Amino acid sequence: DDELQTDGNRSGHFQNGELGLAPTNEDVIRIIAAQLAEIGDQLDKEIQGRVVNDLVQHFLNQNLSEEEITLQVSRVVGELTRSIPSDMEQERAMLVLAMVLTKKILNTVPSLLHRVINTTLNYMNQQFHNYIVEMVSAVKQ
Repeated sequence: DDELQTDGNRSGHFQNGELGLAPTNEDVIRIIAAQLAEIGDQLDKEIQGRVVNDLVQHFLNQNLSEEEITLQVSRVVGELTRSIPSDMEQERAMLVLAMVLTKKILNTVPSLLHRVINTTLNYMNQQFHNYIVEMVSAVKQ
């Protein structure tokens, strides 16, 4: 889809009789990011400071393993998911909640950057890998 033609232009595809360019991976990522940011803005108001502070305490506790913290993140995301509108796709809302929680934790304690990002990425890979692949595929079409 993204290969260059010999004249240096991207290859195009006919859609409804018109020549259209297939979206690049960068375009797809921008589209998905914009959609997720919009949802994140809506859900941001639902997350209370107490929830963030509780998670911060778990991240600060050096005795807890990454797996134990990931379980706490999963629990909190599950609890917060109950308060989302029923018309919102659950997996998408959970993915966005994880990202909003990450942002709020890092805004509270920036020194936790490495630990929070690693934990969040592991959580997202475990819980939403297939969903993310499907979302990217749907936008590319």
